[in-house]
Amino acid sequence: MLKDEVAKALKVLQDGGIILYPTDTIWGIGCDATNAEAVKKIYELKQRDEAKSMIILLDTDSKLQSYISEVPDVAYQLIEYAENPLTLVMPGAKNLAPNLISADGTVGIRVTSHEFCKQLLQRFRKPIVSTSANISGQPSPKNFNGVAAEIIEGVDYVVDVDQHDMTEKKPSTIMSIDPSGKFEFIRR
Repeated sequence: MLKDEVAKALKVLQDGGIILYPTDTIWGIGCDATNAEAVKKIYELKQRDEAKSMIILLDTDSKLQSYISEVPDVAYQLIEYAENPLTLVMPGAKNLAPNLISADGTVGIRVTSHEFCKQLLQRFRKPIVSTSANISGQPSPKNFNGVAAEIIEGVDYVVDVDQHDMTEKKPSTIMSIDPSGKFEFIRR
């Protein structure tokens, strides 16, 4: 049941662990986005350079102001009208693990529409890291079957939701947006 999986994943996040979980895009590796030690574990598992930042998930755009100093009005419109999952990279990141914020002070944020993620975020009351479930440099898995054994074995908990969904998912669209509201596509 969804509720049980949310409770199990919540406990792992609260204990500083990392989870493998389904999102509104591809399978992700996640942790408490305010816990630098947990974030470090993900970098190590992915064998990823810490200079390459990871994104965070929120359950509602009303929480953007908690993690971005100046949220341009257009950000809310982009989120509301996006037809596909959209990650916004914005400057002025705050209240997050320092090793999650890019050297230029930006962070990527996606407001998720995935039911498991929304429930987990509502109960956790903090943002969760979401990075593709792969070793850095390898292809992102299009569904659970594509997740490498070393990732599955390297996390503290594998969420038992959507594992049998063989739909081929793709990563989110990524846009950068500055405080003036000027935006550009990074990945379509």
